[in-house]
Amino acid sequence: MLTADWRPTAAMIQLRERAQILGEIRTFFAERDVWEVETPLLSAAATTDPNLASLSTVYAGQHYYLHTSPEFPMKRLLAAGSGAIYQLCRVFRDDERGRRHHPEFTLLEWYRPGYDENQLMGEIESLLRSLAQGRRPLGPGQRLTYQQAFQRHAGLNPHTATVVECAQLATKQGIQIADLGPDIDLWLDLLMSEVVTPQLGRDGPVFITDFPASQSALARLKPGTPVVAARFELFLAGMELANGFHELTDAAEQRRRFVADNTKRRAQGQPEMPMDERFLAALAAGLPDCAGVALGVDRLLMALLGQPCIDGVLSFPIEIS
Repeated sequence: MLTADWRPTAAMIQLRERAQILGEIRTFFAERDVWEVETPLLSAAATTDPNLASLSTVYAGQHYYLHTSPEFPMKRLLAAGSGAIYQLCRVFRDDERGRRHHPEFTLLEWYRPGYDENQLMGEIESLLRSLAQGRRPLGPGQRLTYQQAFQRHAGLNPHTATVVECAQLATKQGIQIADLGPDIDLWLDLLMSEVVTPQLGRDGPVFITDFPASQSALARLKPGTPVVAARFELFLAGMELANGFHELTDAAEQRRRFVADNTKRRAQGQPEMPMDERFLAALAAGLPDCAGVALGVDRLLMALLGQPCIDGVLSFPIEIS
């Protein structure tokens, strides 16, 4: 009889570095008077985002969902007058496992009342450079629009591209995938992941800004043509590390987007998700003008510590949990 492997997948030196970095994150925010909060992992509501799948459980006969992000309860705290806050917590996403994915992972999320997305990107870069000291060299930061990134690394204008053009580019790049159908955003997500992202952040942090409005369910929109959102993503070492917004504060518009999400879910054969009515009530009561971001801590550790697989920064991945 074989003995089950009980040892951690990450080396002890990596786990010690993980502990040190978590402490440095907390020090960074303490020095800036951003206070740490805790919110529930379980909620009666769930994300309606068609790109995310929630894990669920049952308590006292009622379904609850393990959160994919602490965003909604944190925004309830903001509406109640908390001021600047952050949270380091475990989050859960179904059907996500791979070299850079794990169904349970650590997220750092924070919100800055009075900030727009540009000010928040500056703070993120400050945090990144602080944590990188003595661990890995970081070159100059870059900011590119979504359109600039696609044109530079894929030779495609994402705002005018057709499904046929995207499919042709995918074939040319040797990407093996079934037909994604008529939804242009699914094709753009594929090309962003497989073609653009690997080219980003090889030497220093790269922020991609001005995402299409159709890919920004929680961000406010910018005036102009094409319509883009005040959303950004951070990339380092060919990985997406963070996703942030100048936050939408209009409760009626947010409800419309949740309904549109569930309509899309139905069309794709996915289950509809219960909308978070308490979050919508908080928006209606008055969310302060703010910017917020969610940063994947495990991927950040991979980038800082030179680990090619997420298992190298985790103690016990799901297969040996």
